[in-house]
Order: sequence, then C-alpha cells, then structure tokens
Amino acid sequence: MENDNRLRVGVITSPHGVHGEVNVFPTTDDPQRFKKLKKVYINKKKETLECEIESVKFFKNMVILKFTGMDDRNEIEKYRQCDLLIDREDAVDLGEDEYFICDLIGLDIVDEEGNKIGVLQDVMTSAANDVYVVEKNDGKELLIPAIRDCILETDLEKKIIKVHLLPGL
Repeated sequence: MENDNRLRVGVITSPHGVHGEVNVFPTTDDPQRFKKLKKVYINKKKETLECEIESVKFFKNMVILKFTGMDDRNEIEKYRQCDLLIDREDAVDLGEDEYFICDLIGLDIVDEEGNKIGVLQDVMTSAANDVYVVEKNDGKELLIPAIRDCILETDLEKKIIKVHLLPGL
C-alpha cells in the first residue's frame, strides 16, 4: 500500500536470468518512465528497501530492472510480488483533470445535489476509459465510467467526487 509520499509504479513478478535482474509488471501508464528513474523502493511487508536502478530493458509488457549491488538471482528472489514505489516528487507530471489513483481511493462519491452515493473503492483501467468502482451506501457495487458526462468535479481537498449518473447506471 502506498503512503502519501510514495506511488506504486510496478510489481516485481520474478527474477530474470541469474545476474540479479527482475521482471517488473508496470502499474504506470508509461513504462518508458523507468528510463528516467534513478531509484525506487521495494516494499516488502514491514520493510522498505531503497534501490538504485543500474539498467532498464523492456520485453513484451514487462520492464526488466537491474539494481546496483544486487547481482544474484537468489538475493532478488525474496522480493517476488513486492510493490515498487517511487517518491511522489519523482512522479510524472499530471495533466489537467488527471489524478493518481491512490489519491482518489476513499473519496466520497456524491450526486449533483451533494447527496452521498458511496465511497470510491477502486479504479479499473481499460483501453476506452477508466471505470470507478463505488461501494454504495447500501453495500452494493456501482460502476461509473470516468468520462466527462459522468464525472463532474473532483475535489481532493473536500475529498469528494461529484458525479452525474447516466440512465441505466
């Protein structure tokens, strides 16, 4: 789980080869961003390990990273399924009306009149558009497409997302 100052950019899936490289499944919109990163943090349950990136390669949908000082497959094996985090200041610049998912999770979802519909639980990403997964006040799940017709306002300070529910939702 991210803390407020760090963001997840990937998950270590497995060692790659025998020289300490790892396969990383990127959780960022732009995997090429790894080329610009100098350091990441491996988040392993109760410990966080700062690592300097020595090299970056790409294969299919994976990023292959080599960390400075980790030269052995066995050494890196223990970090399988660990999140890779970056400092928030190393994050990519967001455009207008773009937000980090971790900043949206937990926000109240309200209708045009300000009535609380529920709480944002997750954001599913798809090729067409993101979909907000909302736990309604009655415990049921509501899926809202993250499109301009539906998402009227996002206010991180007030911790709300104002939505317009299209007929059929």
